[in-house]
Amino acid sequence: PRYPSCAYQHEDGRVSYPLCFIFSSPVGCKPEQQMMYAGSKNKLVQTAELTKVFEIRNTEDLTEEWLREKLGFFH
Repeated sequence: PRYPSCAYQHEDGRVSYPLCFIFSSPVGCKPEQQMMYAGSKNKLVQTAELTKVFEIRNTEDLTEEWLREKLGFFH
């Protein structure tokens, strides 16, 4: 069968769909807000047991090419 481009077919025939968490730290926030944001992000990652976590500083850098590079270990 043909799977969407976001699918990864393992050698044993299983199909995975990579799930990742991408976060952007708001630029120009007060240090207290940045610390609170980081703490909330860490708690979410731990609670949801996320394994593919990527940070981006400039949202303009968030492109399909960037994401494919980050998830490149799937191909």
